[in-house]
Amino acid sequence: MRRMQLKNGLRVVLEKIPTCRSVSFGIWVKTGSRNESLGINGISHFIEHMLFKGTERYNAKDIAEQFDAIGGNVNAFTSKEYTCYYAKVLDEHLPIAVDVLADMFFRSQMDEGELAKEKNVIFEEISMYEDTPDDMVHDLVTEAAYGGHPLAYPILGTEEKLQAMGADHLRKYMNEKYTIQNTVISVAGNIDDRIMELLERYFGEFGNEGSESLLEVPDFLGGLRYRRKKTEQNHICLSFQGLPIDDERQYAMVLLNNALGGGMSSRLFQEIREKRGLAYSVYSYHSSHADSGLFTVYAGTAPKQTKDVLELTQEILHETAVKGLSESELRKGKEQLKGSLILSLESTGSRMNRLGKNELMLGKHYTLDQMIERIEAVQMEDIRYVLDTMFERPFSLAMVGSSDKVINGLRRDELVVSGSN
Repeated sequence: MRRMQLKNGLRVVLEKIPTCRSVSFGIWVKTGSRNESLGINGISHFIEHMLFKGTERYNAKDIAEQFDAIGGNVNAFTSKEYTCYYAKVLDEHLPIAVDVLADMFFRSQMDEGELAKEKNVIFEEISMYEDTPDDMVHDLVTEAAYGGHPLAYPILGTEEKLQAMGADHLRKYMNEKYTIQNTVISVAGNIDDRIMELLERYFGEFGNEGSESLLEVPDFLGGLRYRRKKTEQNHICLSFQGLPIDDERQYAMVLLNNALGGGMSSRLFQEIREKRGLAYSVYSYHSSHADSGLFTVYAGTAPKQTKDVLELTQEILHETAVKGLSESELRKGKEQLKGSLILSLESTGSRMNRLGKNELMLGKHYTLDQMIERIEAVQMEDIRYVLDTMFERPFSLAMVGSSDKVINGLRRDELVVSGSN
């Protein structure tokens, strides 16, 4: 892995993998829904869509045909804290991918006709999301955790806010956020020494200087949110205070998550689904942000079983809070984590993602050996620290379903007392 800079200061991270014939190329921008004000919520995701709708040289169909003609893939995504435009192509076609993506990045037209059409596309995306309660509940629990903080804003935005946006709003936001300081180029695959010359040619004239936005650290509120919806299942999320992305105990959190609900052998899956058949889907995950994090448990279950699932979930969490993990769980988790880490590195796309995100959010990188060393270094006291962080405050709770009777009677502070014993 090499960290380099273009003459204008734009950061570039490269990883040469000579054993493959593909290259993954990404443009990462440190802006997402968290960086928006309430009045323009959804603009980051809207811009991501609009960059595919035509430039001075290529219309939307041309962009798609350029990649179809070379058997490549092009796409993008927006998160709470960053946006990424990426392509995966054969090594010989990398110049085409760089040419088209650079043109999209610098010279998108933001045509008013295309703008109106793409708003309707996003409205359909929002409608699809509204019809998917097992997705919706995760945004709802973030709102329960953070209230009105921008981290709780929906990435898609709302129809009302998007309807009011014009091309000038998008250009202004890009001018403020799409700066050299906020941007990273990430490339992984079968590249050679000419890569910097290629990037200099297409990105060397990027001159939009700026500074990183000052972020307000969110308070973990431990709130409750409910959305009434006619569904066959109640969809439930419990969220606990987690760790920021740069916390040195990240691997301890990953190991704890694996043991609690990260796989088929986890405590939650075995107790709730396998032993009692109370839910088809039950799992946990940890999401990290620049200055905060959330540990979340999800379950989807029939209304008549909701009380049992919540009580059993709390019992499992209570036991974990008091007793921690067993030595065998810790050892098994380390082997599982090392295996998934090594397997993920076999993909140029995964490597490009890791490079881009690490440079953008952390400003540092670890070798595979260093990552394995950090995994092996996790001790029980690190797990204890993570548990104490999680159960320091009442958890946040969200549900999408037909009745809120069960969750209204739930004491969300019980695990705080249990966890401090």
